[in-house]
Amino acid sequence: MSKEKWTSENIPDLKGKVIIVTGGNSGLGFESVKAFAKNGAEVILTSRSLENGKAAKEKIGHVKGNISILQLDLMDFSSIKDFADNFKKKYKRLDVLLNNAGIMTTPYFLTKDGLEAQNGTNHFGHFALTGLLFDLIKTTSGSRVVNVSSMAHKQGKMDFENLLFEDGKGYTPIKSYGRSKLMNLLFTYELQRKFEYQKIDSIAVAAHPGVSNTNLARYIEKKMYFKLLMPLMSPFMQEQDMGALPQIRASVDPNVKGGEYYGPDGFNEMKGYPVRVKSNPASHNIEDAKRLWEISEKLTGIKY
Repeated sequence: MSKEKWTSENIPDLKGKVIIVTGGNSGLGFESVKAFAKNGAEVILTSRSLENGKAAKEKIGHVKGNISILQLDLMDFSSIKDFADNFKKKYKRLDVLLNNAGIMTTPYFLTKDGLEAQNGTNHFGHFALTGLLFDLIKTTSGSRVVNVSSMAHKQGKMDFENLLFEDGKGYTPIKSYGRSKLMNLLFTYELQRKFEYQKIDSIAVAAHPGVSNTNLARYIEKKMYFKLLMPLMSPFMQEQDMGALPQIRASVDPNVKGGEYYGPDGFNEMKGYPVRVKSNPASHNIEDAKRLWEISEKLTGIKY
């Protein structure tokens, strides 16, 4: 592994940059909003709850840039469309779309549009959002779409015969989560191919936080096995400000190239400083990526 240590000190001046962070009110998103705004960016913090968004902004305090709060529920296509419409009324450029928001290892339930929630939120919601903002992304020179995946993508398996665990068939919280994180990577690499094919001056990049101490584990933290494992896992975990560095680097490092994937440089990519890492062979399956794209357009009703 590389010994390079990329930190928040490496973030360039972001004055004039417009950056959207989904799920910016807590966890990795909160840390990303803070880092971008401190370095001069105009940051749009999205949150399902405006109150939570306002509380996050107050917690960050004074910054060199600016933080605006807009409501966005990635489990509701009508909310995503409203957000995109509101954003395009106020802004004429989009330098970075950081698709950070997500849910993890939840019980089986459905989004407002009837999709299994983890895949509906983590992939299909962000696919819809990116598509609705695509015209601004492609007209902003040097823009980026950054998708946050996970080491759990390695456990993910695509099953197009039962992609969304219809009626809970075959559903387990980790099976669904792993599939959603694999989808994030298939989407990233296919989007990068489309940028290149259409000669658009934009890039698609992915990142993962390693094992970070955020509120994502709230659905399992009360379970006995989680309580027993936590003392064993603690040495391999990092705080959320370190966990956010891979996605921050993917968003703003001028040396980042399209189709790259960033994660921690430590043992098994669990913690450490952000470096370029490799995703598994399944994430590079071009046929799966194309098929997922077609299904995503059909289910969201959005074509790029």
